Amino acid sequence: MIDILLTLGGLVALVIGAEVMIRGAVELALRARISPLVIGLTVVSMGTSAPELLVSLLAAMKGSSAIAIGNVVGSNIVNISFILGLCVVVFPIEVDRDARRIHWPVMMIVSLAFWFLLADDHFTRWEGLLFFTLLVIYVAWMVITSRRATLGNPDAHVPTVPMWRSLLFLVVGIVGLAQGADWFVEGSVGIARGLGVSEQLIGVTVVAIGTSLPELVTSLLAAMRKQADISLGNLIGSNVFNLLGIIGISSMVLPIHVDRAAFTLDIVAMLAISMALYPLMRIGDRIGRWQGLILVAAYVIFVVLVLQRG
Repeated sequence: MIDILLTLGGLVALVIGAEVMIRGAVELALRARISPLVIGLTVVSMGTSAPELLVSLLAAMKGSSAIAIGNVVGSNIVNISFILGLCVVVFPIEVDRDARRIHWPVMMIVSLAFWFLLADDHFTRWEGLLFFTLLVIYVAWMVITSRRATLGNPDAHVPTVPMWRSLLFLVVGIVGLAQGADWFVEGSVGIARGLGVSEQLIGVTVVAIGTSLPELVTSLLAAMRKQADISLGNLIGSNVFNLLGIIGISSMVLPIHVDRAAFTLDIVAMLAISMALYPLMRIGDRIGRWQGLILVAAYVIFVVLVLQRG
């Protein structure tokens, strides 16, 4: 009974947290004269990646490098396959030109750099510092470029609500998302164990999706509110932040040592799914339901391969 209440309470906290965070993020975007896409790529994506950051940091501090790497790679796969796929099956998303021309290439370059730097089976503090520095430069460039473009538009609407309220909404929303995800994962794992589901299946489904629930709920609600730029930007930005921010910060705290060969399937799947996103964005002006079904099917195939691998 407690597990069911935790699961339901987690879902409620996730929905409320996402709604409040989106409202605060949009108000801040309008006030700062930054496009919703950039807000999705920065503030929203960092906020929804809070569970992954916490898990990876704790894993790195405890010397469990494999958990830190697996958490980030698994989250990136879930974001671009299952979450984006589910979102566009329910609500097709218009594709922003910058998402195709700028932010998708950044995600791919960062993913390839991660694969290359992990070739020697470790991530040093200097490599972590490099990743974190690149994240700061990327975010700063996006904000500056977006402000220049928006300031040139005299018709841009500026909200009249006080800034403290927008910031409060943002912080409360992020906290609600993190707590909701924690409750949901704890309750779901308890229910699954009670039903006799294996630990491995729980790991690749409940836990993997559970730590990405903030991205899922936020993206779905953003799409429902016709703010698709936040939805798509959140997922692409989350993947960039997971690699540059989470891996960067975690390896700066403690160098990461893992056997890259053990993660070959996972990293190749991350690269393949990320690469497949580009042609899906190029076909037409939006990512529609059939593209979404392809992405969800790709995640199902990945789960099956992981279970077969054992």
